[in-house]
Amino acid sequence: MEVSIFLAKFWGWFFVTFFFLLIIYPKRIKQFFEFIKDDKFMIILSVLAIIIGLLNIVAHNLWVKDWRIIITLCGYFSLIKGISQFAFPRFAWDWMEKVDFKWFQFLLFLLLIVGIVLLNQAYQWVPF
Repeated sequence: MEVSIFLAKFWGWFFVTFFFLLIIYPKRIKQFFEFIKDDKFMIILSVLAIIIGLLNIVAHNLWVKDWRIIITLCGYFSLIKGISQFAFPRFAWDWMEKVDFKWFQFLLFLLLIVGIVLLNQAYQWVPF
């Protein structure tokens, strides 16, 4: 359970911080989409996603019917995202190009909700 709490804090703070940084500095979203077009950036980003995903899966591969499944899914999503970006960079770039700003904002809001849920489970602010 200690690993679950640690990873809930990690992913929760990551999602909440990422949300607020992109809301405060929306020009970073456009810059991110421009950087994705660069192969060097895509390789670095994909390798980082693979490392984070593998570490998460090795440390926390729990398929249970409670909040801890979110952590496991974050690890698998990160691993799959990293592998797909590394193996098929053009496909990943085309997909990112199709996502418009409104969908990106919706995804950011969804990450905020997931981050708050994980932080609540880690710190027990509102027990449920």
